[in-house]
Amino acid sequence: MDADIGGPSTIHDAAELQAQFGAVGPFAARKVLDHIDAYARRFIALAPFLVLASADADGQADASPRGDAPGVVAVPDARTLVIPDRRGNNRIDSFRNILECPGIGVIFFVPGIDGTLRVNGTAAVTRDRALLEPMRAQGTVPTIGLIVRVREAFFHCGKALMRAQLWDPARHVARDTFPSLGRILAEQTAASDVPEAEARIADSYRTRLY
Repeated sequence: MDADIGGPSTIHDAAELQAQFGAVGPFAARKVLDHIDAYARRFIALAPFLVLASADADGQADASPRGDAPGVVAVPDARTLVIPDRRGNNRIDSFRNILECPGIGVIFFVPGIDGTLRVNGTAAVTRDRALLEPMRAQGTVPTIGLIVRVREAFFHCGKALMRAQLWDPARHVARDTFPSLGRILAEQTAASDVPEAEARIADSYRTRLY
């Protein structure tokens, strides 16, 4: 059965969409701030993980995970974040998107806390050495980073993470029940055999984490 995209069951009108859910609650309607307050600043300082969402000029969206030591995202003032970039695969999808369309969304996660922090705004790609030097890790200064101008900041309730039981170790999947990334990429790309792919990824994790 094909998904009904564009068919009679598809919602196209914002008022019709809201009617499906009912009125917005008072907390949800008033919780959005235009700055990073003390609670958000503390949450960011505790967060070792975030997801960065961006889109290109044609509206093609992308979401990218970013992990680092807690507190690595700087908050120089109440309306600015600085997010360092660590070594990756050089696809630079997020940065290409931001050059075309600077609007971004960020969700911060703190292990053990079910709520998340959402920050929306606009971003610019920077190579300012003075700005990035304090974000040095394992002797390596980030090549580039993002300067985010905050438009919205608000906490998101923990229902999604509670339903997922994300922080419950008993819910963790045994690693041997799913193929390794090396095997997946070797079979998807046919660019190498499995042992070579796994060796390259292991070396990248060992030598190019920062």
